[in-house]
Amino acid sequence: MTSESAPQQPQPGAAEAAEAAGAASAAGAASLADLDAGALSAGFAAGAFTPGDVAEAVIARVEAREPELNALYLFDPEQVRADAAASGERWRSGAQFGAFDGVPATVKENIARAGQPKPSGTAIPNPPVPDRNAPTTDRLLEAGAVIVGSTTMPDWGMLSSGVSSLHGITRGALNPAHTAGGSSAGAGTAAAAGYGPFHIGSDIGGSIRLPASWQGLTGLKPSEGLIPLDVPYVGRAAGPLTRTAADAIRLMSIVAVPDERDYLTRSYREMQWSTEPLAPTGMRVALQLDAGSGLPVEPETRAIIERAAARFAEAGATVEPLAPFIAPEVLDGIVDFWRSRSFADLELLSDAERAAVLPFIAAWCEAGAGISAAQTVRNRGMIDEMARLTRAATSGYDLVLSPVTPVAAFAAEDPMPITDPLQTMGHISFTVPYNMSGQPAVSIGAGIQDDGRTVGLQIAAPIGTDDSLLRVAAWFEEVRGADAAVDWARLA
Repeated sequence: MTSESAPQQPQPGAAEAAEAAGAASAAGAASLADLDAGALSAGFAAGAFTPGDVAEAVIARVEAREPELNALYLFDPEQVRADAAASGERWRSGAQFGAFDGVPATVKENIARAGQPKPSGTAIPNPPVPDRNAPTTDRLLEAGAVIVGSTTMPDWGMLSSGVSSLHGITRGALNPAHTAGGSSAGAGTAAAAGYGPFHIGSDIGGSIRLPASWQGLTGLKPSEGLIPLDVPYVGRAAGPLTRTAADAIRLMSIVAVPDERDYLTRSYREMQWSTEPLAPTGMRVALQLDAGSGLPVEPETRAIIERAAARFAEAGATVEPLAPFIAPEVLDGIVDFWRSRSFADLELLSDAERAAVLPFIAAWCEAGAGISAAQTVRNRGMIDEMARLTRAATSGYDLVLSPVTPVAAFAAEDPMPITDPLQTMGHISFTVPYNMSGQPAVSIGAGIQDDGRTVGLQIAAPIGTDDSLLRVAAWFEEVRGADAAVDWARLA
């Protein structure tokens, strides 16, 4: 047995069916790449268009934008067409696998697809080729999703950008001069560019939420183990990157299903994946504007987050300031532990293989060579300390609001906001605590700076409340104001 039965998927309504039919007739097939999963599902059910029509629109979008954006590692348009045709036949015969059969999706390249190479962003020759799918891949295929391709990432996922020794540079879809974010770089860009509605990334310190913040997306780092992994590791999670909170909810209804291959997972109550917005009326909400470590929050980012918090107060939430709770030595210790862990991998490579690794990453890893065994154990202990501090500081709150990251998007060519590999990761101070505590945290677009760069609001919540958290994110989408949201139509 690999999985339990999937939870009830949100069903499209009459309004979505009308929207889908109208979009297909009024704007032509190309617009199908920009419809959300609810509208696609309704359109398939109503016969307004087919999965094959949608696949052609997505293929055209990929071929138009991919030469510049570089978001896909594996892309086989003929396989996409074949999978979409099979989905179309299921819809015609009334045998569709579920509400989202035929909806296009991508998975990050470190999420296993049977028979497909998994290089994890590095140019090291002879990458591993898994003989079976990761749980997330299986759940997508069981739901009938059409996998458009695998998305790019930087070397070993240890950068917050799309700079890779294998792929070159993955660029942001909103402005290709800006970073895609990372390490789920290709997933974020694929979502923002309209390569279909569903995209799965992974996150160990912010790697879903950073691309979401810097590309105006919704990105969820779910509760620990809620989406099972075949290679679990403390702090690591897989999760959705989508244009809307509703699509993140729909995607969670597919992939948040237990799987025995994740030996670190825990049992959760059955989630109710409703797309109905949930106002925070009566909730106790913390607002954190100083992480206590890392980079200072840029003034324009701070102002946008304060305006977002005001929306919560106006809705009847009690919003209280939250003092910093993670000291610099805790963040530094975790980063140094990651250095030691990655140096252990680098050390096993031949000279030729080492030469293939991105120089920034090699230098970052080699800094771990001089860390003693005793200090490595102390640094590993900072993971537990961060978890303890985060749970203690946020206990009693229904939600915690903060910036996703202190800084807005930087140049696409830069590996990090801080370009010295010997410095700490000062841009993950708001995100990484929730990886270590296991609590869910979502990035939702909160505003756009004067220069066009997007700013994400992070909303964190108690562990196991992912369904209600995403409903609050859906509410915030409704009240944040049109000037705070990306105009996706202009990118089409």
